[in-house]
Amino acid sequence: MRTYRSANLNVLWFLIALNVLIFVITLLRPEDVINFLGLTPALLSQQPWTIISSMFVHGGLWHIIVNMISLYFLGSFFIRAAGERSFLAVFFLGGLAGNILYFVLGYLVLRGLLPPPFGDPFTPGIGASGAIFALAGALAVMVPRVPVLIIPIPVPVPLWVAILIFFFLSFLPGIAWQAHLGGLFLGLIAGLILKRRRQIYSL
Repeated sequence: MRTYRSANLNVLWFLIALNVLIFVITLLRPEDVINFLGLTPALLSQQPWTIISSMFVHGGLWHIIVNMISLYFLGSFFIRAAGERSFLAVFFLGGLAGNILYFVLGYLVLRGLLPPPFGDPFTPGIGASGAIFALAGALAVMVPRVPVLIIPIPVPVPLWVAILIFFFLSFLPGIAWQAHLGGLFLGLIAGLILKRRRQIYSL
C-alpha cells in the first residue's frame, strides 16, 4: 500500500536557493569562503560554525549541480512520503552526522591513530552530500524498490541499488566518503524509525 502527503516544497526550494546563493558568493572569493565556511578537522575548535556551514558550500559547478538535482528529487519524494519536519530533521542530522565522522576520522589521523587514507585533517570538507545521503538512506529503508533511472544505465533500477552505486562512487579521489558514510548511516536509522511509526508504507 502506498500513501503520500500533499507536498509543500517551499522549505526544499529555500535550501536549494541558499546553496546556490552561497555558491555564487564562493565564486567571488573561492579560497576565502571555503576556508572560512568549510570544515577543516584540524581547525574545528577555532571554527566551530563549520560543522554546519560546510553543508551549504560547494566548490565547483558540477558539484552543486549534481547535489542540487539529487536534493530536489530525493527531497521532494521524501517530503511527500514523510512530511517537511521529518525531511528537515533527516537533512540536518544527516549532514551533521557526516561532518562529525569527517572530523573524527581526520582528527584521529592528525593524532597518528589512523593512517592517512582515513582522512585529511587539513583539507576543508564541503557540500551537502552527507545530508543528501541521509535522505537517500532513509528512503532506501522506507521505499527500497522504487524504480529510478541512472544515466547511462538504460533501464530503471531499485532505489537501494542506485544508492549503493553512488555510495561506491564516493571512494573516487577528491570525494569526502566519510561524510557520505556518516550521512547514509544516519539515514538508515531514521528510515527504520519512520517506517516503524507508520508514517509511510513500503512499496
